[in-house]
Amino acid sequence: MLEISQVSVFYGAIHALKRVSLQVPEGKIITLIGANGAGKSTTLRAVSGLVGVGEGRILFQGREIQNGPTHSIARKGIALVPEGRRVFPNLTVIDNLLMGAFARKSEEEIRKDIESVYQFFPRLRERAEQMGGTLSGGEQQMLALGRGLMSKPRLLMLDEPSLGLAPRLVTEVFRIIAGIHQKGVTILLIEQNARAALNLADYGYVLQSGQITLDGKGRELLNNPAVKEAYLGRGVK
Repeated sequence: MLEISQVSVFYGAIHALKRVSLQVPEGKIITLIGANGAGKSTTLRAVSGLVGVGEGRILFQGREIQNGPTHSIARKGIALVPEGRRVFPNLTVIDNLLMGAFARKSEEEIRKDIESVYQFFPRLRERAEQMGGTLSGGEQQMLALGRGLMSKPRLLMLDEPSLGLAPRLVTEVFRIIAGIHQKGVTILLIEQNARAALNLADYGYVLQSGQITLDGKGRELLNNPAVKEAYLGRGVK
């Protein structure tokens, strides 16, 4: 579904991504793990058209999309739930969800999908008329995920969905991500909680200093000594 081939991204003199290649097959969960500053978010931003690609190609459904307009890429079926949630604080929950459907036309289908989001996140139904900025951190993450789903994406890209959440909520967020995947949505997941991400993912890539250094099935990477040492902590069994 998504193919990133030999992609380099530059921020001025900084070489943020160095000929990165990875694939996201349709129907799978793929995770990209690495330390802060490794280039994980830059990878998603490059796919979304938020940063320019200096070298290489990005293909979605076999068509090149690198350096395309962000709104055009979104309309092709790619949704990004950014790090830090970034809900609209002065809009209600329902209006935040409607913002996710800005490119869609059918009001009936939009209403059905709002109901579907409420089934995933019953708390959002309870908070429908509440301002986004007054929600708890966990509720804002639910709202960000729901807003992403409202575009009816074929590929949902998640940037650190568990960041800043209590352990109980982290478990809930990963349960919801698994449920979204079961509905047929392909997922590219960036997550510092490497253990949870690799447990969930079909396949994973390790990004270090802008370069892919390891890749393999999620459970294989979970048991890789180098991954254990760098991302899971000493003594992990």
